Order: sequence, then C-alpha cells, then structure tokens
Amino acid sequence: MKIFNKLPKMSVQKEYEKHTEIKPEDIENVQLWLEEQPHLPREHITDLDLILAYHSRDCNIEQAKQVIDLNYTLRGLLTFYSNREVDNCLERALQTWLVTPLSTNTKEGYRPIYCQLLDTNLNKFVYSDVVRAFVMIVDLWQYEEGTVPGVAIMLNMDKVSISHISRMELNVAQQFLYFLQEAMFIQLKEFHFVNAPHYINTLLDMIRPFLRKEMLDKIKVHYVGSNSLEEYLPLHALPKEAGGNYKDGLILRDEILSKLKANRKFFEEDYKKRVDESKRPGGPKSLSTFFTSVEETFKNLEID
Repeated sequence: MKIFNKLPKMSVQKEYEKHTEIKPEDIENVQLWLEEQPHLPREHITDLDLILAYHSRDCNIEQAKQVIDLNYTLRGLLTFYSNREVDNCLERALQTWLVTPLSTNTKEGYRPIYCQLLDTNLNKFVYSDVVRAFVMIVDLWQYEEGTVPGVAIMLNMDKVSISHISRMELNVAQQFLYFLQEAMFIQLKEFHFVNAPHYINTLLDMIRPFLRKEMLDKIKVHYVGSNSLEEYLPLHALPKEAGGNYKDGLILRDEILSKLKANRKFFEEDYKKRVDESKRPGGPKSLSTFFTSVEETFKNLEID
C-alpha cells in the first residue's frame, strides 16, 4: 500500500500562473474586505482559500465575498463539519464507501470525484459519516490540487439497494446538497448516476426538493447496461471493478484513508475556519436561517 506523507499546499504563485484571469489585485481586494469582517476567522483563512473561492465564482469579487461568508458560516452549523477527526466512524465509512478523485479528466476537462459502495452490509452504512468523509476528502484534495476547471461527481449505484436509499438521513441530505450547490469552493459541472437501477427515480424524487433547476440540469443518469457514460469520460478511467483500467477500488480506498491519516494536522487547522456568530454584524445566524424542516419541505411539495 502506498504511504502518504503530509501534503504540500498548492503554491499561490502557481495559481496565478495557471489562471491569467485570477488577478493578485482582486485577491487583495477580497483580503481587505475580509479584514473588515469581525465574525470571519481571518487569521486562519489563507490566500489559497481566497483564490479557490474567487475561482469557484468565475472570478467575480462580490460573489466570492458572499460564498466565503456562507462557507465559513455553514461550517459552524452543519453536522458533517462538526467533527474533522479521522476517527473510527470515519474509517468505517471509508471501509463502506470509496470516495476518490480519478486521475483522468472528463472529455470536457473536468476532474471526476468517484463514489462507489464497497460493502453492502446495511448496518455499516451511516449516511452522515459518508458525507463527512466526502467533504474531508474534497477539502484535502483542493489543498493539494488547487483550482480545477470544474468537478464532475460520479456515483456508481452498482451495489446500492433501495434499503440503502431508505437509510439516508434527509436532513443531512438537505444540508449537504445545499452546501454542495451554494457554498463549496468548486465549480460543479456534472453529477452522474452510473449503473442506475430501476428505482433511481425514488432517489431523485427524495432529493429533488433540495435541488435548484441548474443542479437538476447537471444530473446525468446512466442505466445498468448503458455505455452512455463514455460520452463524458473514457471508461478506462474507472476503477477495475467498474470496468476500467484504473486501480482496484480497495487499493484506492486504502490510499485515501492513508492520506487522511497522514494529514491530521491539516484538519486540526481547518477546523478553526468557522464563524464567530457572537461578532456578526446584524446578529447571529443559525440553521433555521437557511433551512426549513424536511417535513415542511415535503409538505410544500405536496401542496404544489
């Protein structure tokens, strides 16, 4: 098994070299704004964080400021950001689910984040822990990789049963999908359901109330037996058990877990990046600022 050491942070200078549209003076503008925000964790937010936020909003300064405030606000509120430790629960989640960036870009040049169920034992499936693992892996990957042209999430449904879907915690799904769409420092371009079973519509109906139209337009469903994914990604880029020529899923799982363990210090520092609501101008925000209850969401859906 490959052993990972502490990852080097992507150089800010390399980011300026990668993207001529990322201008140092614009990042300085955001830095000056940040210094005037008493509730934000200014001393813990890095230049790379600002560049990731700025790039994720198509280099729009005002939108970058908004997503920075939203990201660090939600980190202090969402259940899957309340614990950034590589603990037994996280290890169990990663023994159950593989979450890993793939090394081959999509045909549009986007970076795939591939997810696949490894262990079908329902008793081991804790959705909130899998979501926690996903955001930790993506956060560490961005620290290493820096900005990318876009992200394509690929969820292989091969071993996912209707019983797994029924065990999803809808309040966590609501929070995760909101964070994914509104607050992550990524440009999410595509969301693929691979080897989708006949009951995929059950899952889509469950999460549809939490998705904006723009997000719904990014969803691509590839049914069992279909080769339609090949229109977006060369199939050889997939792990071996998914029909590709990339590494075995268990090897990828061990590499990801090793990388997380080797970078515990990163997550200790990252945990400090959250808002002090007592200092927020205009008063504190809470979960209710952003979310109606799941029950109310589906009640409204039925009325509509």
